[in-house]
Parts: sequence; structure tokens; C-alpha cells
Amino acid sequence: MQWRNSARRYGLFSIVLHWGVALAVFGLFGLGLWMVGLDYYSSWYRRAPDLHKGVGILLLLAMLLRLLWRFVSPPPPALSNYSAMTRRGAALVHGLLYLGLFALMFSGYLISTADGRAIEVFGWFSVPATLSGLEGQEDIAGVVHLWLAWGLVGLAVLHALAALKHHFIDRDATLSRMLGRERD
Repeated sequence: MQWRNSARRYGLFSIVLHWGVALAVFGLFGLGLWMVGLDYYSSWYRRAPDLHKGVGILLLLAMLLRLLWRFVSPPPPALSNYSAMTRRGAALVHGLLYLGLFALMFSGYLISTADGRAIEVFGWFSVPATLSGLEGQEDIAGVVHLWLAWGLVGLAVLHALAALKHHFIDRDATLSRMLGRERD
């Protein structure tokens, strides 16, 4: 399998980024829901948020890399059997997924840096608090983060269902291309 995208399928680098981001999003969603229910005496009370923040920052870096990669190695064109509405819908959903992810990560940054402390990423590096001390910052960003997370997961599920519809009902190569296989 080739690293770069071709006119018929996605390359290995795009595939790894796509599925890695999906895994991170759903993993962070589950971790986030679980950690907000922890009590002060749980051994995970401090570790879970640190893990959530660290993976979130790495996800941000992966998304920036993913955007750059789209310019270096453009994705394959839409399949010829797609209607104009399908093309517009796919472009809209992809745009909302990117926008939602970046907005979600920014709101997480605002929560994490509200007290002026940097975000430590597994002891490798830290992200400074450049926006902090705004009135209600942590609470407002927390509500936005929660709603964005639910919206993003809902949109990702819709995206997955559309891929399954293309695969099993339309019997086209949409899903196969993101799995690195060509299909007639």
C-alpha cells in the first residue's frame, strides 16, 4: 500500500490519521463522561483529566497534520455515482467534523487554562495558558465543550452510518477506499 492518496483510494498515512482520530474522539468522549463522575478520593481523580488533556493536545497536533496532509496529498475525488446532493452533504459533514473538532479542542483548552496554568502533555512538553482569567471561563467553556462533544459524536455516528449505507446498500467503494482497498 502506498503512503500517499491516489485517485482511487486513500493512502496509508490518511487512513492511519482518519482511524486514529476516530479512535481518539470516541476514547476521549468515553473518558470525559467517566471522569466527570469521579469523586475526590478516586485514584483517577487527577490522572483522568491529565490523560484527557494530554491526548486532546496530541489530537490537536494530529488534526493540524491531517489538514496539512490534505494539501500535500489531496483526497481521492468523489465517486462518479454520487449525486450533487450527496457531494454537498459529504462536504458539509466533513467541514462540520473539522470545525467541530477544532472548536471542541479550543473549548477544552479554555477549560484547562482558566486558572492560568499550562497544560502538561505527558511530561514531554507543555502548552502555555494564553487565555485565562475571563469571568466564568471554565464554566462557560465546560458547557460548550460538553455540547460540542455530544454533537461531534452524533455527527461522527451519522458519518459512519453513511459509509455503511454506501458499502452495503449502494455497494460502492466509499468505505473500501478508506480501508485502503480498491473496489470496482
